[in-house]
Amino acid sequence: MRTIPTLFALTCALSSATVSADGDPFQQLADIRVPDGFHIELFVADVPNARSMTLGETTLFVGSRTAGKVYAIPLETDENGRPRAGRPVTLASGLYLPNGVAFRDGDLYVAEVNRILRFDDIETRLDRPEFDVVTDRLPSDKHHGWRYIAFGPDGKLYVPIGAPCNVCSRAGYAVITRMDPDGTHGEVFAEGVRNTVGFTWQPGTGVMWFSDNGRDRLGDDLPPDELNRASAPGMHFGFPWCHGGYVTDPEFAGRGCDEFTPPALRLGPHVAPLGLKFYTGAAFPAEYHGRIFIAEHGSWNRSVPIGYRITLVDVAGDQADNYRVFAEGWLQEDGEAWGRPVDLLVLADGSMLVSDDKAGHIYRIFYIDGGR
Repeated sequence: MRTIPTLFALTCALSSATVSADGDPFQQLADIRVPDGFHIELFVADVPNARSMTLGETTLFVGSRTAGKVYAIPLETDENGRPRAGRPVTLASGLYLPNGVAFRDGDLYVAEVNRILRFDDIETRLDRPEFDVVTDRLPSDKHHGWRYIAFGPDGKLYVPIGAPCNVCSRAGYAVITRMDPDGTHGEVFAEGVRNTVGFTWQPGTGVMWFSDNGRDRLGDDLPPDELNRASAPGMHFGFPWCHGGYVTDPEFAGRGCDEFTPPALRLGPHVAPLGLKFYTGAAFPAEYHGRIFIAEHGSWNRSVPIGYRITLVDVAGDQADNYRVFAEGWLQEDGEAWGRPVDLLVLADGSMLVSDDKAGHIYRIFYIDGGR
């Protein structure tokens, strides 16, 4: 058991929004457009490089990437049942791109590039966190090395290993793996997955749905990014030979797209889909129940930027369609973006959290019956 250096000083004082270095967050949020009846608020300010999120019993845990930190945010409920957040504090620092966080049976799991850490009984040890190394046998490549992790309905910890390149074929990469919580019995679950930074399971089915970021340098409009459905182990989704179910790669010949599992739905080209969640709450109108929300981080090298928004997809059984925008406004008309959505999380009251690694904030989207 190793004690990690920490700046943690737990407080239950409620967080007050502060002005970020990039501007007034309240003025920025006024630019976000959501459907009638929905509202977005600043839930937690100043969470630098906020990325993946997971819920403990009374704590929101947030990973980061370049910040190298994991944050803990105390949660409480006001007299009206509305969630409120305490001040974010640093639980761990100096880590290697600790993007992924997952919570199970009181323990917090954190994914660095090359290893998985476990903080046992973390909510009773917030002022003295210690970790064990679950595994240190993951590749150390930084390119696509930041990992999203989550526990599946089978109790396994799912860990992707992205391609260490734009497009290449290397054994042991471009896969989603899974293992027991103690790091044993590791195996490949899915292949041909270039870079997934978000996955979830369809309620009642145990079927995994995941985002995948397509290759670069085929132009602005190719290939599409993907929403994929993995109903069983052993499926291959095409990378590096096929992209989007129909684009054969000019650098890799010999295998056709008909050999692989096509995406459940083609998304926008280079929108960079990351976190996604089925809506399982009861607070949104019925038309949103069971739909998939997707956080689109936004293009980094497209001549006309796209993404920087939250999109919505209808799902019926194994079919997905009606891909559309739910919330947008992080990308401004001049092509500059003040924020980049990363991950989504549905709270017990049915509202939805959104992390933003550019602005360093976490937002809450909620619905009030009767409109604005």
